[in-house]
Amino acid sequence: MRIGEVASAVGLSTQTIRFYERSGLLPRPRRDPNDYRTYDAAILSRLQFIRSGQGAGLTLLEIAAILELRSEGVKPCTHVRELLSTKLIEVRTRQEELAALERELEGLISRGQQLDPAHCMDAEICHIIVPTHDAANPELADALVARP
Repeated sequence: MRIGEVASAVGLSTQTIRFYERSGLLPRPRRDPNDYRTYDAAILSRLQFIRSGQGAGLTLLEIAAILELRSEGVKPCTHVRELLSTKLIEVRTRQEELAALERELEGLISRGQQLDPAHCMDAEICHIIVPTHDAANPELADALVARP
């Protein structure tokens, strides 16, 4: 198969396939006398693995490590499980961070609906984001109140 046929079969661009080759994720293809790349059918399953790995949140470096283990004759399933478990922890941590950000944004929006723009001072830039009386930071609140 030529690169265009491979790209079409797996839904990738030819540039992506060339990038994967340069990155070492794909073996160098045979070259025809006219210098066209020629791939065997095994490339399709390898490309599908790369796409599925990326879909699961794995980086290209992590995918390359899995491919390397396989090429060394090691079944990488334990390594993959560990990677996926780490990804799941990262996703859950990020979800917690996003939930906290969501609460913060909701609070700011609510605060913004209660404040009068006429009371916003130039030094505050926007009193929705920087409250005049910040209980969490009394020094900042005092400095804001004491402004000229």
